[in-house]
Amino acid sequence: MDFVSIRIITGDVPRLVAFYERATGARAEWATDDFAELRTAGATLAIAATRTVALFAPGSARPADNHSVITEFLVDDVDRVHEELNGFVTEFVGGPTTMPWGNRSLLLRDPDGNLVNFFTPVTEAAVAKFAR
Repeated sequence: MDFVSIRIITGDVPRLVAFYERATGARAEWATDDFAELRTAGATLAIAATRTVALFAPGSARPADNHSVITEFLVDDVDRVHEELNGFVTEFVGGPTTMPWGNRSLLLRDPDGNLVNFFTPVTEAAVAKFAR
């Protein structure tokens, strides 16, 4: 089995796609006005309108209501990403911080309030774990 994507349900697909395109540098591929995907080397971030929920399980997902999932992106230099996003991101939850497990992390919220973490491995063990 391969983990290939995560999907965010939103009330405003164009706004959220524009945010993730700007924040990640990835370009979205639009399937319909209600569904777009941003592909990275490791996985895909899908963004879908609330209208799509009824297609697979009516009432099963609500936009802007995530309180437990953090979407994470591995970046070369988290401090540089912080500088680049300063003035664009409206809510930084925490500035670049080195975590006990060896990643330097930047936690923020997207326009729907979902947590997003950009991180860079900085210890020898963390670097080895994410070596590409």
